Amino acid sequence: MAAPTASQRYLSSRGGSYGFSFEEAVLKGLAADGGLFIPEAIPSLPAGWESAWAGLSFQELAYEVLSLYISADEISAEDLKSLIDRSYSTFRHPDIAPVVDLIPEDNLHVMELFHGPTFAFKDVALQFVGNLFEYFLIRKNAQNDAEDGKRHALTVIGATSGDTGSAAIYGLRGKKDVSVFILHPKGKVSPIQEAQMTTVLDDNVHNLAVEGTFDDCQDIVKTLFSHPILSKTHNLGAVNSINWARILAQIVYYFSSYFALANKVGGSPKIRYVVPTGNFGDILAGYFAKRMGLPIDQLVIATNANDILDRFVKSGRYEKHPVSAEEGEGGIAEDGAKAHPGGVKETLAPAMDILVSSNFERLLWYLALECVSEVAVGNDEPTQEQKETAGATVQQWMNDLKTVGTTIVPDSVLSAARRDFASERVSDEDTVATIKKVFTTPPSAPYVLDPHSAIGVCAAMRIIEKSEDKDAHYVSLSTAHPAKFNHAVDLALGEVEGYDFETTVRPKEFIGLEQREKRVRVIERPDAELVRAAVEEMLEVEGKV
Repeated sequence: MAAPTASQRYLSSRGGSYGFSFEEAVLKGLAADGGLFIPEAIPSLPAGWESAWAGLSFQELAYEVLSLYISADEISAEDLKSLIDRSYSTFRHPDIAPVVDLIPEDNLHVMELFHGPTFAFKDVALQFVGNLFEYFLIRKNAQNDAEDGKRHALTVIGATSGDTGSAAIYGLRGKKDVSVFILHPKGKVSPIQEAQMTTVLDDNVHNLAVEGTFDDCQDIVKTLFSHPILSKTHNLGAVNSINWARILAQIVYYFSSYFALANKVGGSPKIRYVVPTGNFGDILAGYFAKRMGLPIDQLVIATNANDILDRFVKSGRYEKHPVSAEEGEGGIAEDGAKAHPGGVKETLAPAMDILVSSNFERLLWYLALECVSEVAVGNDEPTQEQKETAGATVQQWMNDLKTVGTTIVPDSVLSAARRDFASERVSDEDTVATIKKVFTTPPSAPYVLDPHSAIGVCAAMRIIEKSEDKDAHYVSLSTAHPAKFNHAVDLALGEVEGYDFETTVRPKEFIGLEQREKRVRVIERPDAELVRAAVEEMLEVEGKV
């Protein structure tokens, strides 16, 4: 077989690691230098892709896209197709990610990404990632049995602001030789999200409720991955969107939605994707699709009050947002969001309550490659020197962010980012108003949005109102089922005639979920050593120490 192409080899965004296989990138999750894995080059779409792929199912499209990033030497075509088919057999909708017309006269559509087992977009990636982990472990252990009989096990550690945790747990529960530990900020995920995680009682599933924020949880996970003893004693794996396989799987639905819309309207539609954004993984997948050659006109970042990305697009400053900068007295922001002492604001869209967007580092590498290493935009493999320059630049930017809380990029980098991205910031007030408007106003009525999806739709509506281009189509990503966020939905619709949460919104799968037996361990402060000790203890109980 042919050697892996540049798009099938992986490097660290911080320049310290090169030449990794797809399997190594997936199982390691985070590079040893603290960087994130990215392909050494972005693949270009094959000639005639648009006509050849037009009639493919989601699963068939997934194979075509994923095989560009995964060498057949690592996963054969037959095995990759089998992994894909198993991953999406758990979805409730045959199209996996259907595109629904919301306001046809404005060319506004939503892509529903909540038809997986946990009713959130993260199922699209994490069902696949769970099967990947199992596939690689089975192969490793078959080799080990033939050599020295030692079994290869994986300890998966992840942080969640809500949906990643349950999606990871449902993707990994019961998997042999895999233990999964999910950290969530105690009291800062919705009751349904908490119940989805903590009612899974499989022996290999462990929930840790940390007194702190999602960013605290995420920082702990990164610290544990660099722990000199834990990382060697236990083979650590990542399920957060720092894991490249998460981004890769999400690229597929940009292609499926493009073809779905092309079938609806004919020809090659001009599409602007609007993405409610927290950790930047979902919209980053759209960036890769665009760079591959999918004709995306624009990618719109929609943030809530935690608006580090919106501020970057508007100013070129990537900085943690200090509480004092926009807060009024008593820690309340101008838009009513409650501020956490660390700078994170609690909003009606908790999955987006993130101070620093981890995946943005991946985009920064490509921007540094173009603007600092002076590589013309394209998909050819850069030289080793150019890679190293981009990695060193990102390392410096990330050091600045960590030490002084701010990174200011050159004007050329900001201009390059604005070529592909626009942004909008949406308040809680506007989120509630959008949920109500969509539910009560024809032709969308009585469609129910969750608060995260409402942020995307609100941002799309603003751009449509400002735009003079009436030919553009807007696809807003609907990232979660509204039943997962009943507080926000009730706030918007509680007094609207004809609305009843139990009959209008709640799926049968959620009935009685919050009353089931739960298992969760509370970590009384955001301390990596406390979490490490808990992980070690629970692994010992599992018999994996």
